[in-house]
Amino acid sequence: MPENTPDVSVIIGAYDAMPYLVKCLDSVEAQTLGPDRVEIVAVDDGSTDGTGDYLEEFAARSKVSTRVVRQANSGGPGGPRNTGLRLARGRYVFFLDADDYLGEEALARLVAMADRAGTDVVLGKTVGVNRNAAKSMWHRTVERADIYASNVKYTLSAQKLFRRELLVRHGMRFDESLRTGEDALFTLEAYLRGDGVSVVADYVCYYLVGRDDGKQLTKTGGYVPRFDSAKALMELIAAHVPPGERRDQLMLRPFIVTLLPQFGPVVLKQSQEVLRHKLELAAPLMARYWTPGVARRLKTEDRLRLTCVALNKPTELLDVVAYLKEGTPPERVSGRRREYLAYPHFRDPAAGIPDTAYEICGTPAALTRAWLRARRLAGRALRGLRAGRVAPRARRAA
Repeated sequence: MPENTPDVSVIIGAYDAMPYLVKCLDSVEAQTLGPDRVEIVAVDDGSTDGTGDYLEEFAARSKVSTRVVRQANSGGPGGPRNTGLRLARGRYVFFLDADDYLGEEALARLVAMADRAGTDVVLGKTVGVNRNAAKSMWHRTVERADIYASNVKYTLSAQKLFRRELLVRHGMRFDESLRTGEDALFTLEAYLRGDGVSVVADYVCYYLVGRDDGKQLTKTGGYVPRFDSAKALMELIAAHVPPGERRDQLMLRPFIVTLLPQFGPVVLKQSQEVLRHKLELAAPLMARYWTPGVARRLKTEDRLRLTCVALNKPTELLDVVAYLKEGTPPERVSGRRREYLAYPHFRDPAAGIPDTAYEICGTPAALTRAWLRARRLAGRALRGLRAGRVAPRARRAA
């Protein structure tokens, strides 16, 4: 590489980011890695609040080499990130949201880890400021994490260090057609294509800020984009990982993070028509990717809800969600070498939900048998939906 190649290109996509942008840029300028080893590629994505002007003022006075691009609004964070990627020159790239900021030693520690471990993606400990942030993956620093068994699969935001050569070699870009989840798709692809993932957990590298005005760049409305995101992520996993335990471990992420919230308490407030549409959107995903390996790794209540979705049972789903919202502990029922939680419709012949959906610790063999039966039924349900013959029964939303 040329001598003047920076270690890190910090890519900042900014849309109406004032006044948060001030602290964001100051945090890059304050990095202990040194201004000669960092460059900023800042993309103003059609701001109307002076963001672009401030970026140009900063570029004119900062010791950190800063390039500013002003473009028409792209409608999401993927557009400005892709623009920044095209211009980046560093050995690594780091995507920094304009609302957020870095710990002073963040880039130095992340680069040192990548150089030492030879890994292509490095996660730095993230904490929330006026908002929640994922916590389960920051218990310890790891030079090479298991992307299948560990919790790194639950942090797929773009705010990580990526080896630029990996991105260039595979022509990786953010999918701008997705209204949400484009960062998860990009990051998981890097996990799967790259040579290892590291975790820096002994220092807070990234501060994830909740804006007082609620105008986060990544916020989107509606539920349909969530299903688009789940579909894209599931297809990526299936394309890179053959059927089996490792695929099931990764599939947990889109099932738990993306699909389950769509069938939580929100369905009690939504119309029958919306629930029917959600079940239609979920049907092909459940038929293709819902396996016993995924099911047995879920908590009982989550497995039960997704079983109702797979079997196209809206009335039973509403009953289960309403019961969970009330918070009444279910009765524990002992069977032959198994225990169950007697949530609504447990052993109700009319409902036809298999016992293993209620099992506390389902055995692989039992869940496999139940899955085979559920898959047959789900296939029938999907064919019925396509033919317009299956519709949810009336149910009070309470």
